Amino acid sequence: STALRDVVLAANAMQPLILNIIKPENNSLLTNCVWALSNFCRGKPQPAIGQVESAIPAIVDILRGDNEDAKIDALWALSYISDGGEEHVDAVLQSNLAPLLVEILGEESKMLTPALRTVGNIVTGNDKQTQAILDANFLERMKFLLNNERRAIKKEACWVLSNIAAGTETQIGSVLGRQGCMAQVVEMAEHATWEVRKEAIWVVSNVATGGTKYHVQSVVECGAIDSLCSLLDINDTKMLLVSLDALESILRVGQELGKDYTSFVDECDGLEKLEQLQEHQSDDVYKKAVEIIETFFGCEDEAEDENLAPTLNGDTYAFGIPQKQINESFEEECPANGHGSQPFATYNFAAV
Repeated sequence: STALRDVVLAANAMQPLILNIIKPENNSLLTNCVWALSNFCRGKPQPAIGQVESAIPAIVDILRGDNEDAKIDALWALSYISDGGEEHVDAVLQSNLAPLLVEILGEESKMLTPALRTVGNIVTGNDKQTQAILDANFLERMKFLLNNERRAIKKEACWVLSNIAAGTETQIGSVLGRQGCMAQVVEMAEHATWEVRKEAIWVVSNVATGGTKYHVQSVVECGAIDSLCSLLDINDTKMLLVSLDALESILRVGQELGKDYTSFVDECDGLEKLEQLQEHQSDDVYKKAVEIIETFFGCEDEAEDENLAPTLNGDTYAFGIPQKQINESFEEECPANGHGSQPFATYNFAAV
């Protein structure tokens, strides 16, 4: 439990453990010590960064070594350390770990999930921290990650992209500038399994709401309107609002650029779905649908349209800006065995 973990940390167990990692008697001892280290860093509430950051240099040494089992557990420890505020992320980045993490993401291995999780935690931080991952050429790995056979890897890859797309306009431009990347994400937002679709929707929404008008035009050219309209009949209120907000932003940019995006929406059965959403059980969805219809589609004779809801006045919505996504569900959703959270295990210390 985290309570017993804190008792052990309070007894200053970290430093002797690190010494055994730096100078292990044998590989078996090293493997057991790194596994123990990962559990020192694991759990919510997290240990204070001051209790675990001294382990980061030892983790770097392990990752540069050749003990595969120790490297896997070291990466899980790093993912737990980085899963906090900006102070935690800074502690990881100060060891110049970004290039090493991105290098691991280039091929299939049991290290892939914890390395990608760590990168994802880093980009939930501030723009400077996100830029450190981009500067390490993370986007070069996107084709491999988005095409990975494992659904959990696709999901987390989209999660990472959604947080990059919630950054600066320059960072959004980097995502759009990666050939084929955005088109594949847009396709996944429409056709992937639902858990992957949700993360892909966030990428599209963050670009549409946080990018320049030319970024928005670019994502439309990738098929964003088709994907967003396909989502207007889903049974998920939160993601409906995310999709509606993205669609609203796209239509607004269309007006500014003189693009007939309203016709695109109509051709994708989007207008019909928007009209149906006026009967949605969520008041927020209803209001947003009405606002989009009245603002962008209008009606020559509103008095004749009995189905048109009253005009919205003064309501605001929380989905109007790109949002960093701190994923709290990965450990619950992803099964242990290398596809999700680090599996619990026990070790035979008699063999040391």
